[in-house]
Amino acid sequence: MNKDSKIYVAGHRGLVGSAILENLQSKGYSNLITRTHKELDLTNQLEVKTFFELEKPEYVFLAAAKVGGIVANNVYRADFIYDNMMIQNNVIHQSYVNKTKKLLFLGSTCIYPKNAPQPMKEEYLLTDTLEYTNEPYAIAKIAGIKMCESYNIQYNTNFISVMPTNLYGPNDNFDLEKSHVLPALIRKIHLAKLLYENKFDEILKDTGFQNLEEAKAYLQNFGVSENSVEIWGTGKPMREFLWSEDMADACVFIMEKRNFKDTYSEGDNEIRNTHINIGTGKEVSIKELAETIKKTIGFKGNLAFNTNKPDGTMRKLTDVSKLNKLGWKHSIELNEGIQKIYEWYLKKDC
Repeated sequence: MNKDSKIYVAGHRGLVGSAILENLQSKGYSNLITRTHKELDLTNQLEVKTFFELEKPEYVFLAAAKVGGIVANNVYRADFIYDNMMIQNNVIHQSYVNKTKKLLFLGSTCIYPKNAPQPMKEEYLLTDTLEYTNEPYAIAKIAGIKMCESYNIQYNTNFISVMPTNLYGPNDNFDLEKSHVLPALIRKIHLAKLLYENKFDEILKDTGFQNLEEAKAYLQNFGVSENSVEIWGTGKPMREFLWSEDMADACVFIMEKRNFKDTYSEGDNEIRNTHINIGTGKEVSIKELAETIKKTIGFKGNLAFNTNKPDGTMRKLTDVSKLNKLGWKHSIELNEGIQKIYEWYLKKDC
């Protein structure tokens, strides 16, 4: 990519897309194209066709997706498979039709089987049954990988798929009902600290309630009180977390330095598993994560693990040896990242 190359970042307001956009800007890329969902509905075939014919982007970061936590994935199964497949189909196909030089498709490590060996290597794709709760989303992302591979093989395009581990960082979703575990724990423990310190005005500002009793009742639904924060499960499951700005840096590195042919061995009779895991290769238990967040925030109360609630998959660790061999490694460790995201959260509504 040249500094004046026309680059389209799809999903630029999301956690990953916003980090990619900021990374590109910091490196001097000046010809960046973005569209909000109101301006361009990526599930609409005609709108996407018209956009690509008009703009002719040379490079595309496909970070747009319908995402959510375990509850949303399980409840809105049809929405997750339909919306994500439509977005992918439209953007990848129009990138081919309009001769985009390179496309980066972002998926998720939920593509791997529920009981995949640990750490998860790229070759474990499609070797066993998926986790049921996010199966529709995972299948959509697998279809995206295979679409990129198939277009590359048939049409000689240069489309690369990357699968990030659990991400956190600026512009994360802190909704208590829909967010992922790390931002959810940060907000819950922060609110519990405010309750403990009787900072009621800040509680009302954070929750949006006018009445303190209503706010307290709302927080109680999520196991948040002045003395305790409830966490689902035993706290034993292990998870890997990657700072979103590191993820963005990996994506830009791959777009700048690597091509589809670098993702498989030359001479392979069957070209498959060309996607690239992006992560740290390090894991932490949910209990350790919660304790670190508690210490960072300075909450004096208890962490109560509700063992009547499910733990989910016990381990989800990525093997990042392929990425490391391609020349990239993460730089932000979890302790530093938790401090950074908590500081960001405190400032975001200022």
